[in-house]
Amino acid sequence: MIIHLHSNIDQQKADELGRRYEAIVFHNGKQYVLVTSSKVKEADAELKAQAEATYATDSDIQLASKQYMTDVRTIDLGTVALGGKTDHTAVITGPCSVESEEQIEQAAQLCVELGVKVLRAGAYKPRTSPYTFQGLGLEGLKLLDKMRSKYGLKIITEVRDSTHVDEVIEYSDIVQIGAKAMYDQGILRKCGKSNKAVLIKRGFGSTLQEFVQAAEFVLSSGNPDVMLCERGIRTFETKTRFTLDLCGVAWLKQYTNLPVILDPSHAIGYAYGVADLSRACIAMGIDGLLIETHPNPKVAKSDADQQLNFEQFRALYKSMDAVANAVGRKIV
Repeated sequence: MIIHLHSNIDQQKADELGRRYEAIVFHNGKQYVLVTSSKVKEADAELKAQAEATYATDSDIQLASKQYMTDVRTIDLGTVALGGKTDHTAVITGPCSVESEEQIEQAAQLCVELGVKVLRAGAYKPRTSPYTFQGLGLEGLKLLDKMRSKYGLKIITEVRDSTHVDEVIEYSDIVQIGAKAMYDQGILRKCGKSNKAVLIKRGFGSTLQEFVQAAEFVLSSGNPDVMLCERGIRTFETKTRFTLDLCGVAWLKQYTNLPVILDPSHAIGYAYGVADLSRACIAMGIDGLLIETHPNPKVAKSDADQQLNFEQFRALYKSMDAVANAVGRKIV
């Protein structure tokens, strides 16, 4: 159950109530909020006297549930907004990894050329093998920060583990919590205490319930700016890297109040299918699309097979408008 306390209740009283009712306590900018287990369906007389409003939900998907908040949250980055009642799908692009200043600057220039507002690239890479490129680390973050200052772009980059989460929060506009880190509560709670937008990627073996409950860790720590990213799940199929769960996306749109982003690049794992998948994603009226691009994918140090070259991305970007228009949206 979610309980909005009266706005005149101070932190000491809110914490006291939190201990008494075994609830998480945070401030939403207007009042203190208590969140108990969803097994609690009704507040007792004492708690009702302290409450402005109460909300019961079907499961521990609570703060992310449309039973609590019927409208989709708006993530306002200044130059672009995602979610809410916006009529657009925001495109996010860039290489899998920051490899050099020349490479990431070329990607930034492509964004400016096409009007893309958010540049993506990894500085800390959670690779499957320890013998592959692990990212440039802090040097990569500083290069991304340089592109932000030079070109006015917003930056999304991934946190690999809790050892550098503060660095990523400092240098990014959106903190990406990847599929392999989705269950890391240290990262989730630290991001929940920050004021940076957070994008959580679904683990490739995670249920929708587990996926959204990861977002609950961030939301219940006080950060309302959370997005969900479907990037493919592991199934019996071996011809593609993963399987993009568009059925799951439909469920997220129906039952959660969080903006939904799709990542077709990681889903299929091969550049040949990214364009078709991207257009299918846009037809679902999603809030954002994450596509990997590289000036020369053949020499990319990570995920070379799935990254589009710039000409391929330009052609895809041009083709997406017609699909977006067909479902009453536009591409930004």
